[in-house]
Amino acid sequence: MKIATWNINGVRARIENLVAWLKESNPDIVALQEIKTVDETFPRLEIEALGYHVETHGQKGFNGVALLSKIRPDEVNRGLPGDAADEQARFIEGVFSVDGGAIRVCSIYLPNGNPADDPVKYPYKLSWMERLFAFAQDRLALEEPLVLAGDYNVIPEPHDCWDVKVWERDALYLPPTRQAFRRLENLGLTDAVRASSDAAPLYTFWDYQGGCWPKNYGIRIDHLMLSAEASDRLVSTGVEKHVRNWEKPSDHVPVVAVLDYAA
Repeated sequence: MKIATWNINGVRARIENLVAWLKESNPDIVALQEIKTVDETFPRLEIEALGYHVETHGQKGFNGVALLSKIRPDEVNRGLPGDAADEQARFIEGVFSVDGGAIRVCSIYLPNGNPADDPVKYPYKLSWMERLFAFAQDRLALEEPLVLAGDYNVIPEPHDCWDVKVWERDALYLPPTRQAFRRLENLGLTDAVRASSDAAPLYTFWDYQGGCWPKNYGIRIDHLMLSAEASDRLVSTGVEKHVRNWEKPSDHVPVVAVLDYAA
């Protein structure tokens, strides 16, 4: 089973790229972030024509997450628990029946948090991460395969960015951000990409500005975090960076993991 995460940066603007990539990569489950549309205007027909089921948690103009799957989910939950007043569409969870049981896949779009000295934005980021920790702790108690896939807006280690000095004061790299990510790992979650590769550079995002793509000035912020039951099935991972070179690309590229599961 191939599971992918991709911050599409506007699904309607990049529907041709999405369709081309689905045909080429042929993933079984896809976690999309930044779909930037309400549910009603998500271009589902083009995706359903390829045999995918579509579940969305959209928001007008920004944010928004989705799950595309060849398997129809048994259960879908929208919104990260822990703050009923939070109206930002950043989380969707699907439960899928697979050989031997079920697998839970979540699409996560974690807050950016910049500017880091903003009295609202960075505290919201850390609060969101605390809620994600509580959610993961709850789900891990089920002892089921779990994949927390998405744009975490977290640079975990120095070798996950092209120049630490450029990022050291950024909300994506500040010590509290990285410590919160480490707390997730300490629950027993495995960073799938780093479990299968220690390559550097290995990036998933290149800004549109300053020639970052041709210069390879990138960062690794898109992650697939696996429970023990999922990581035991991990076969391989990949960063499909060639997609960044397509016309009208997202500034992120798909990250994939192959698990030894029959759909």
